[in-house]
Amino acid sequence: MNTKNNRRKRASMQRIEQVLVELLQTKDLNQISVSDICKRANLNRSTFYANYVDIYGLADAIREKLEAQVAELYKDEVTQGFNSNNYLILFQHIVENQLFYRTYFKLGYDEKYRIWAYDYNLAEKHFDGRFIEYHMEFFKSGLTRIIKLWLQNGCKETPEEMFEIIKSEYRGREEIFAGQPSKGT
Repeated sequence: MNTKNNRRKRASMQRIEQVLVELLQTKDLNQISVSDICKRANLNRSTFYANYVDIYGLADAIREKLEAQVAELYKDEVTQGFNSNNYLILFQHIVENQLFYRTYFKLGYDEKYRIWAYDYNLAEKHFDGRFIEYHMEFFKSGLTRIIKLWLQNGCKETPEEMFEIIKSEYRGREEIFAGQPSKGT
């Protein structure tokens, strides 16, 4: 009995999240109401409030889900203490989950850079410990803008081509992408 209720709850939450993502493609978050979501999801408001505090809590749940998926992509590297700088994995994930990434960016979560990890120790080595915060900001902002543009253009380029673009921006620092183990993430 409990398993059936858990399945039903997960299905309701999934439907609510899906409807919000769909609505966000044409509206801003502040233009969407709980009633809009419930009507479109064919669920009661009580179902919504049993799972989320409000619409912003729902948006945060979607953000957390995407961030967890991205963290999972690099879980082995983090647990083993190295950074391959293999952004191909990320680009493949983006192309497979375009709608969620568009939603993530539309909600403005990219300003917090929660899904991009930067190897601080590797940056210190390559930039002689100078101006690391600036290098980090440049990299994260550049990567974010490239991904946003790629999504905006319908992901016409392949993930492999996008990875080549990132690598080409770091010519002269080829060892960053050589897959050599390094400390930190």
